[in-house]
Amino acid sequence: MELTPGAEGLRTRLFHIIFESDTPAAKGFDIALIATILLGTAAILLDSVLVYHHRFGTLFSYVEWTLTVLFTLELAVRIYCLERPSLYLKSFYGIVDILAILPAWLVLVIPGSQGLVIIRLLRVLRIFRILRLMEFVGEAQLLLDAVKRSTHQILLFFLSILMVVTLFAALMYTIEPDSAGFSSIPRSIYWAIVSMTTVGYGDIVPVTALGQAITMLLMLLGYSIIAVPTGVFSAQVIRSIRAERYSDEACPGCGHDHHEKRAYYCLLCGTWLDENSEDPRLAQDKDADTDDTPPATDT
Repeated sequence: MELTPGAEGLRTRLFHIIFESDTPAAKGFDIALIATILLGTAAILLDSVLVYHHRFGTLFSYVEWTLTVLFTLELAVRIYCLERPSLYLKSFYGIVDILAILPAWLVLVIPGSQGLVIIRLLRVLRIFRILRLMEFVGEAQLLLDAVKRSTHQILLFFLSILMVVTLFAALMYTIEPDSAGFSSIPRSIYWAIVSMTTVGYGDIVPVTALGQAITMLLMLLGYSIIAVPTGVFSAQVIRSIRAERYSDEACPGCGHDHHEKRAYYCLLCGTWLDENSEDPRLAQDKDADTDDTPPATDT
């Protein structure tokens, strides 16, 4: 997705300040936005503490509404300076921007005291503002790319684990008595997940020897496979780093690929890699040949 500014003038200047970071004004805007996000997040966290809520609830409310208005104006300016605002609003950061302000405004339009539970949920959703910090982390896009690339493998792993815990849960439901806590297969699935992750809350414990043996087997299985998604994700991160750092263009001399993007010469044969420009060494040789040519003499 390539975001482009609107018409020349104010919209373009605002675009360079908001969406870029290579000017003093843009860097100042980024720093101010990060500080504002951290302030809003701290206010939400402290407001959830009952003692602080009673003592500083009014102050937290003022801070919240001030930040909500500022974030709303910021989003309006972002939309104003873009040529196609819909591209941004449908992107990850656009959705996060909407989530950062939407709960506060929805509280005003939800009528009746019966909606207090929903209002509390909407207030908690404002914590999504902290996701906006990802926009300022250079490696965030690399991690997102790794997640996208490993989605299918992780989904397959999740489904496999779900089948395993379901089978173990059905087995334990058959073996163990209801008094041990295995009163249904869904509750046994809860036990299987807790056991496989080696958390072991202890609220459901097998009492038969066979059930205890199966529990040990499930725990060992959990230790064996818990590193699988980590390995898959790590492999995709490495691939993303290589894709970011290395080029797939082959050397015109020897055919070797995977050179660093900033490399000018082949690591193996020393051939000039940029086929669209002339090797500066050739230009130097031509200049040297010209200097060594003896001047013509009159006869």
